Amino acid sequence: MPLSEHEQKMLEQLEKQLHEEDPKFADSMGADALRRFSTRHIVLGVLGVIVGLLVLLFGGVQFSNVFVGVLGFLIMGASVYYGTLRGARRMRAPRKGGAAPKAGFLARLEARWDERRREQG
Repeated sequence: MPLSEHEQKMLEQLEKQLHEEDPKFADSMGADALRRFSTRHIVLGVLGVIVGLLVLLFGGVQFSNVFVGVLGFLIMGASVYYGTLRGARRMRAPRKGGAAPKAGFLARLEARWDERRREQG
């Protein structure tokens, strides 16, 4: 259900007030706060954990070498850290062909919703 004009004005006033009172918090609550996990990071992190586990088990445990076991554990830890990094969104300049970058998933859903509302009403 869309907001009325009065509700939209009230929301804008609240947003403006929030930015004035606590700009750091307001920025953290923006769209950038909803960055998603990078699929590439997850896949490489899982592969790194598998490699670290293999180094730990076959290098450290089988040959009773503590240093290789610690190395395998460190590889696993670093891989988990890398896998849980959030993907940074980069602002891309428009392409030379004049085509704008594709809209995000939510923007497309919102555009479809607006289009349906216009067709119905």
